[in-house]
Amino acid sequence: MDKQTLIHHLNEDLAGELSAIIQYITYAAKANGPYRPQLSQFFLTEVADEQLHAQFLANKIVALGGEPTTVPAAVPAAKTNKEMMEAVLTAELKAAKDYTQRAKEAEEYGDKGLMVQLEDMVRDESGHSEETARMLQDWPL
Repeated sequence: MDKQTLIHHLNEDLAGELSAIIQYITYAAKANGPYRPQLSQFFLTEVADEQLHAQFLANKIVALGGEPTTVPAAVPAAKTNKEMMEAVLTAELKAAKDYTQRAKEAEEYGDKGLMVQLEDMVRDESGHSEETARMLQDWPL
C-alpha cells in the first residue's frame, strides 16, 4: 500500500463521513409523525460521532501530506421515516465495511496507530448499524 493510495481512500472515507453528518442533520429535520422527537434525537445524537470520525480522517490525511476533501458523498434521498432509517442502515454498514478494509490497508502501509483507530471506528459504525437494524426490525409496513 503506497501513501497516495491510502490518502485517496481516506479521502473517500472522509467524504462518507461528511455525507453522514449532512444525512443525519437533514433527516432529523425531516422526521415526522408520532415518534418524531425520538427519531430526530436519534439522528442528532449520531452527528457527534460522525464529526469525530471526519476530524480524525482530515487530520490524518494532512499528517500524511494530503489535502482533505471538502466534498461530501451524495446523501441518499428519503421521504419517509422508514426510508431514512433504511438509508442510515445502508450507510453505516458500508462505513463499517470500508473501515475494515482501510484498517487492513493501514496495517499493510505500516501505520499501527491508524489501524487501531480505524478498528475503533469499525466498532462505532457497527454499533450504529446494529441499533438502526433493531429499530427497523418491527417497523410497520
